[in-house]
Amino acid sequence: MEHISQLRTKIRQERANHDILVISHLFLPKKAVIGEYLYNRCVQDPERVVVLTSACSGDQVFDAAQEFPVYRWFNCRYWLGNFLGSLLQPTIDLVCSFVLAIKLYFRYHYRYIEWGHGYDFTALLLLSYILPIRFFMYLHGSDILESLNNPIWRSLLKLTLKRAEGIVCNSYVTQDYLHKTFRLTTPTHVIQPIVRPEKFGIEKNQANFDDLRQRVREAYNIPETAIVILSVGRLVKEKSFDRVIENLPLLLTIGLDVYYILCGQGPCEPALKKLAQRLRVDKRVHLTGHIPDDQLAGYYAACDLFAMLSSLDPKECIQGFGIVYLEANYFGKPVIASRLGSVIDIVRHEENGILVNPKSGYEVFQAFKRLCNDQHLREKLGRKGKQLARRKTLYRSLYLSEPIPNGVLN
Repeated sequence: MEHISQLRTKIRQERANHDILVISHLFLPKKAVIGEYLYNRCVQDPERVVVLTSACSGDQVFDAAQEFPVYRWFNCRYWLGNFLGSLLQPTIDLVCSFVLAIKLYFRYHYRYIEWGHGYDFTALLLLSYILPIRFFMYLHGSDILESLNNPIWRSLLKLTLKRAEGIVCNSYVTQDYLHKTFRLTTPTHVIQPIVRPEKFGIEKNQANFDDLRQRVREAYNIPETAIVILSVGRLVKEKSFDRVIENLPLLLTIGLDVYYILCGQGPCEPALKKLAQRLRVDKRVHLTGHIPDDQLAGYYAACDLFAMLSSLDPKECIQGFGIVYLEANYFGKPVIASRLGSVIDIVRHEENGILVNPKSGYEVFQAFKRLCNDQHLREKLGRKGKQLARRKTLYRSLYLSEPIPNGVLN
C-alpha cells in the first residue's frame, strides 16, 4: 500500500497537471455543436483540463467514463420545467460558473481558463480580476451578435476580449467579423471543429462501408446503380432542402436515376413531403426523421454526394460552422454547398466539393448535373475531402509561447 505521504504527493502532482479549466454551459452528453467542439478540445489534453459545465440527462455515466474531471452545476429546467427553468437558467449559468470556478481554483490551482463561448462572459471578466489566471475565450459567431445590440454589453465584451490571453474562433469568417467589429490587438486563433469517429461508433471496429451502403439502400428500395443525394440537418426553411427536391425532376428528365435521403426533423417536414408529392418524386424522396449518430455512418456510406444549400442573411452567415459538410467529407463524399459564411472554410470549390449561389437555379442544377454524371469527379473530390477532414489543429498550440510544466506534454 502507498504511504499516506506518498498519496498526498501524488494528489498534489495530479492537481498541478490540471492547469486548464474549461467552462461551458454546453457539453456532452447533451447534443450541441458547441458541446461536441469543446469535448474534442478536452480529449486532446485530458491530463491538463478540468471541465466545469451544466448538468444534463445522462451526465453521471458519461462523466465517469472520461479521463479528465468534470464538475457540473444544476439545471433548473429539471426542477421548474422548461418554461420557468429556461427563464432562470441563464442567471444560474452565470452565478454557478463564477462561484464554482473560484472553488475549483483552490482545489486545482489552475493557471488558465478556457471560456467555451461568448455567452455569460461577465462572469469570466470578474474572474479575471479576482483570480491570478490568464484566459482564452472561444467565439462561435452568434455569441458576438447577441452582444452588439446593447452598447453596455458591447463595451463589456470588448473589455473582456482585450484582457484575454487569446481568442479562439471556430472559423476564419468569425475571425474576420471579430476583427472588423472590435479592431482588437489580442491574438486570435482559428481552430475549426473536427470529426470524432467515436461519435459514429466506428472508432475501435472499422465498419464495412460496403455492407452499410447496401443495408441502407435496401431499406429504402434504392438500386445499387442509382445516384443517392444525402442531406442531414434540422428541417428548417433556412437550410433550403426544398431546393434539392426541386432539382430531382430536372435530373430525372435528363436520364439520371437519382434518389434523395433527408435525415432530420423539424417544422418544414410536412411542406417538404407535399412538395415531393406535387412534383411526383415522393417515391424517390425519403425523409427518415431523426437518425442517431451511431447509425449515420450507414447513410453517409449509402450516398454518392452530400448537399445542403443554406440560404442565410449576411449577419446569420457568421453563425455556426456546418459540421455536416465536414462529416460528409470524412466519409469520402463530395459536397454541394452555398457560397457563403463559414461554409467556405470547409468546402473548397473544385477541391472537395462545389460551391454555388443558392439563389441561382442554373448554378445549382449544373452542380447536381456534373456530380451525378461524373463518377470520376465524385471520387476525386471525395478523396480530397477525406484528406482535409482528417486534419486538425492541436489546442496545445495556444500555449506554445508559455513555459510548459514538467511532465505535461510529451
